[in-house]
Parts: sequence; C-alpha cells; structure tokens
Amino acid sequence: MHKSRLGALVVDCQTDILFREAEFWSKALGSTPEAQDKLTNDKYIRLYGQPGEAQVILQKVDHPSRVHFDIETNNIDAEVERLETLGAIVVERKESWVIMEAPSKQRFCVIGPIRSDFETNSNVWK
Repeated sequence: MHKSRLGALVVDCQTDILFREAEFWSKALGSTPEAQDKLTNDKYIRLYGQPGEAQVILQKVDHPSRVHFDIETNNIDAEVERLETLGAIVVERKESWVIMEAPSKQRFCVIGPIRSDFETNSNVWK
C-alpha cells in the first residue's frame, strides 16, 4: 500500500533570469515567490500560495518553456508501477525522481512528498 497525489505544477522557463519569471507568475497567481536571498540555487523557485493548494515551482530549463506537474508519493517505485499499468511509460530515472510520459504524450514527474499535509491528504493505493 502506498499514497500519492498531485504535488506541484512546474512552470519550465527557458530564461536567463528565473527570478524575473517568478515575479510575473507570483503576481499572476496571487502568491509569494521564495525570497531571492534564500534560494539554494538558481534552477528552482517555489511560489507560496494558499495552504492546501498544489505548489507551484518555477524551473529554469534549456528546452522550450512549458508546464508539467509532479505527482508526490511515499513510494516512487510503487507509484511508477501503478502508473505504468495505466499506460504511462518511464522516460528517465533520475537520482530522486522519475520522468514519465502519459499515453497522450504529456510528461510528468513522480517525486517524494513535498507538502506538509501529505500523510493526511493523499490517495491510498493497494
């Protein structure tokens, strides 16, 4: 038995200045960007919205800009297997997440838990 749910909407930004994109998206979504001086690297910026909302994360990328989502789970291998039975395929296994593709060709990631209410507000799969 494992748990999973929508964890984050990831805005892939092909840009040189990710914080500029964070300023736009935070204003557009009514959220607050992670403080620039608190960033651990220049590849990701988290936007803080209302409690309980899926997180929005901006990611600096080399490929064309797009949006994808992350499914958070407490058992990545079990969730990948579940999604494969639904028709998804593994595109690439990274150190701590898996990139997958839906039957309709959209890519998404399977990651570990990222929100504090994961244990109490997730789907349970047997």
